[in-house]
Amino acid sequence: MDARRLLIFRSVARTGSIAAAARGLGWTQPAVSQHLRALEREVRCPLVLREPRGVRLTDAGRALLAHADALAARLHSAEEELAAFAQLRAGTVRLAAFPSASATIVPRALAMVSARYPGLDVQLQEAEPPEALDRVRAGEADLAVVFAYPETEPVANPELDAQLIADDPIKVVVPAGHPVAGHERIELAALRDERWVAGCARCSEHLRRVCAEAGFAPDARHTTDDYVVAQALVAEGLAVTLLPELALRSYRHPDVAVLDAATAGSRQLLVLHHREAVRTPATAAVVAALTAGRSEPG
Repeated sequence: MDARRLLIFRSVARTGSIAAAARGLGWTQPAVSQHLRALEREVRCPLVLREPRGVRLTDAGRALLAHADALAARLHSAEEELAAFAQLRAGTVRLAAFPSASATIVPRALAMVSARYPGLDVQLQEAEPPEALDRVRAGEADLAVVFAYPETEPVANPELDAQLIADDPIKVVVPAGHPVAGHERIELAALRDERWVAGCARCSEHLRRVCAEAGFAPDARHTTDDYVVAQALVAEGLAVTLLPELALRSYRHPDVAVLDAATAGSRQLLVLHHREAVRTPATAAVVAALTAGRSEPG
């Protein structure tokens, strides 16, 4: 299988049309079509279905795209590793991270990298964990900072590795005037009759699990991924919620109280990357900065 044709096919698949791929590659449309047809002859099955407004991948095309993405990621790592040696610079690292990490642990890590390696260009892309993971898989990001609860699998891809950044305790957030607001620690069961703010799918699953272990099902009246919105609802006395400590370090509403609960649990903050990516000095430097603390999320 011709590797160059495989990358041309990837460009067609990712842009959604032969014309768009040709523009991105700086080639003519007929040249891209010829290479695509030649690749289909090599693999002995159609990879795309040509439609009036672009192309649609066949089952075989979708399967091959995963390998093409892995090849693109490996080639990017190879280019950066060689550039570090040939040009005596660290290179470029594309980092995807979720919002509260982007506001807290990521800037500190990037400042550390910048001080040590002034020539290193780290490009931050804000993305929630599922999207960040997809970007790494597709070769559109080199690293992804994500979170995972004990009941969720952070990554089920043998091509990717995960390294621990920190454990992030989950806190109970109640209105400042709530009867339990003056306590340092409570039992979740004390809030069984409250209305709750639920978060993203993974956070909502964790909320349901820890509440079930405390003997009740939470009355989740509100749902938001935004920890600022969640705290605003709590501050107005509309509900209580669970939030990770990292989110509270990023922003804390003045009219809420934050309490510990032994059964609220914690989540892990992880940095994900292709297994071969840390062979690139630039990528390894950013991973080292992100995992330097390995204690508290802040």
